[in-house]
Amino acid sequence: MKEKYAILQSGGNDMTKFDPKAFSTPDLLRHFADIMDELKQRGVVRTRNNPVADYAEWLVAQRLDLSLERNSKSGYDATNTSGERFQIKSRRLDPSNNSRQLSVIRNLDAGEFDYLIGILFDRDFTVNKAYQIPHGIIAKYAPWFSKHQNGHILHLRGDILRDPCVEDITHVFSK
Repeated sequence: MKEKYAILQSGGNDMTKFDPKAFSTPDLLRHFADIMDELKQRGVVRTRNNPVADYAEWLVAQRLDLSLERNSKSGYDATNTSGERFQIKSRRLDPSNNSRQLSVIRNLDAGEFDYLIGILFDRDFTVNKAYQIPHGIIAKYAPWFSKHQNGHILHLRGDILRDPCVEDITHVFSK
């Protein structure tokens, strides 16, 4: 077990030798906490919550040359140099749950963002698909308002992906 821990600490790139089954549950959670701390120090995540949303925001900002807003900013996550506002939503796909439902979109009618960037990650956090969706068409494809979640529900599948206003930007993330 020490060898596997040493690989994690060495900064080596060969994570194929990492066997999570060799660790106890408390040890895995401690490693997870250490990894989250390091990602926060690097600016990749902004909170200690599930890293999917924070990583998506960071990655989109890096690849689209956007400026991230304060973590508590309501309505949008980032802006470009032209002042356009971007809401960034993501989902990590997993064999046990292949849902393409993004997190809830609050205050859709207020028009607080110009574009929604929707990212679907594979299990290992590689970008499976990425789309830039103009605010003006979202209500057409996300007519469901969840009272429980206080927002609209959008799935990245079907008709919205065929809308000519939606741009597939997956290639931006394959660098």
